[in-house]
Amino acid sequence: MSKKFPHLFSPLKLRSHVLRNRIVFGAHTSNMAVEGLPTERHAAYYAERAIGGAAMIVVEPMPVHAAAVLTRGNFRHSDDSVIPHFKKVVRAIKDHGAVAIQQLYHIGAHGDSDNSYHPHWSPSGLPSYHDSDGSHAMNEDEICETIDGFVQAARRCKDAGFDGVEVWAAYLGMIDQFWTPWTNRRDDRWGGSIENRTRMSREILTRIRNLCGPDFIIGLAVSDEPDVKVALQRDELAEIVKLHDEAGLIDYVTCGSGGYLDFHKLMPTFLYPEKLGADLASTLKKVVKTAVVIAESHIRTPENAETVLGEGAADLVSIVRGQIADPHLANKAADDRPEDVRGCISCNQMCWGRRSRDYWISCLINPSVGRELDWNGDQFERAADPKRVLVVGGGPAGLETARVAAERGHQVVLAEASNRLGGNFLLAGLQPRRGQITELLQWYERQLEKLGVEVRLNTYFEVADIASSETDVVVVATGSISPETGFQKALPTIEVLPGMEKGNVFTVEAVMARQVRPGNRILLLDEGGGWRGCGTTWKMAEDGHEVTIVTPDPFVGKELQRTAADLPMRQALRKLGVQWIVETSIAEWHGNGATLVDHTTHERRLVEADALVMATTNHAADWLMQDLKALPVSVRQIGDCAAPRQAPYAFYEGRKTGLEI
Repeated sequence: MSKKFPHLFSPLKLRSHVLRNRIVFGAHTSNMAVEGLPTERHAAYYAERAIGGAAMIVVEPMPVHAAAVLTRGNFRHSDDSVIPHFKKVVRAIKDHGAVAIQQLYHIGAHGDSDNSYHPHWSPSGLPSYHDSDGSHAMNEDEICETIDGFVQAARRCKDAGFDGVEVWAAYLGMIDQFWTPWTNRRDDRWGGSIENRTRMSREILTRIRNLCGPDFIIGLAVSDEPDVKVALQRDELAEIVKLHDEAGLIDYVTCGSGGYLDFHKLMPTFLYPEKLGADLASTLKKVVKTAVVIAESHIRTPENAETVLGEGAADLVSIVRGQIADPHLANKAADDRPEDVRGCISCNQMCWGRRSRDYWISCLINPSVGRELDWNGDQFERAADPKRVLVVGGGPAGLETARVAAERGHQVVLAEASNRLGGNFLLAGLQPRRGQITELLQWYERQLEKLGVEVRLNTYFEVADIASSETDVVVVATGSISPETGFQKALPTIEVLPGMEKGNVFTVEAVMARQVRPGNRILLLDEGGGWRGCGTTWKMAEDGHEVTIVTPDPFVGKELQRTAADLPMRQALRKLGVQWIVETSIAEWHGNGATLVDHTTHERRLVEADALVMATTNHAADWLMQDLKALPVSVRQIGDCAAPRQAPYAFYEGRKTGLEI
């Protein structure tokens, strides 16, 4: 029994199953299916979380009808051919001690015609909030067809060996659309009164119970959007869940946040408070008599989870991104080693961000995600021939190389030229609300110390130093720097920004490192559309500067759109008085202002400013690599010093290199 997390590691009975703890790995689309079938990639992905100690795993949603298909990686609907493939996934979960559930879903009006090639079905024919199409108001036969789709999907799950199903009624999907008066404007037996509006869900759950038997677990997933007036509010959801509970139709209810009307809270980034799902869970806990309540949404850490359970807000907690980032979170917490948990940084960049582009998911800080089959997850085999490894550069690529190489038994020295680890990633952690990055860097410091890595700070290596050192492998991970030319991709014929020599032009790295003191009025040129420019703007605005973003993009934070962070970020900037000018570049800097060029009209205008801050593409800091080629030693070049990119690829190359040495 854990002394630090007594509530989290108490067992719980669900039907005939005893969950070994209170940690659930909740449903989310991994998008790993190939031609609609689960693969060995799926099995390895879920097995890793079961090995890591999760008590119950809810496998990603199965569309129950052709109208419900949403992603390229969705499973085949209405097709028994999935059953033998799911048996492999179920076996991978249950063989490692976890209960296996599958979620069943229908998104109703919010379909994706590019994937489904089917009209979106909904109660009353309202527009989709997923794509730009409208939807088809269902008739009686189509409602019955959809209900049967849920039931037959549950039958397939039982035949595949799943212990139960979770019926998705969250995020204003199909079932929620029938529940909600705003989306259900029917005047037949499927609309109007609460009895009519819940008829679909009650029929689905009743028929699943009758078909699948008394030991089959049936869950219900719900969410709330309290900031959207037309969505069901918590008291209304409580009334609906109570109705299903009193009828004995559900064994548990999972409580998320957000939905299609408040999409940014659906997978909340660090812009939102933690434990978002706990408020709804607490409300429902007060009305249910038999169903178990699961709190989900931004419950990121074992400490979060223990607090939610200790307060009596829920019976179970679903930690999704936390167990993507560290699949062994449960076991580490059970051993009272929370300091060893690699904490999710709530960025959404490679989980939701990759999924939004219709790829299979991964993780910025855990590149083994989706590659468990190839890399054996977070379980490292000792190297047959331990080597002396020198890693030059303490940014993400260097840190991960050093950690993994040391895990495998190599003797590792990590040299960093500055006085702190992290490189430019550390500067990102100094931006507002991004302290989870600095927590991650502290985690690396603890792991490197435990693994016996020799960390040398304030150490600048020249080729002669490396030549004289006793090392078998040199990994160059020296990062990237700003070219300080003012080159803009949007103005490719101009190599150097006119007026650079007049001064008061700074890089975002120099600003975040507090190496410069820009004046009050600042223009920030952002060609990246990510946190590098937007987060620096936020920091400067918080410090009292008047900041105007200039971007060639059609809106600020273009790259953050896929992580569902762009709108909340812009809202935060507006509150701080930040202004922006879009579809525009800087034609010339005058030392006290800039001439801007509008890409839509080609018109030019002068804007006064005390300083210009550049968030443009960096250059590789690869000079050491050039000189190392003559040495009789194995040399690897990784991370930004190979090519400046975003952080996930540095972590990926660090992990890959550590495994290959």
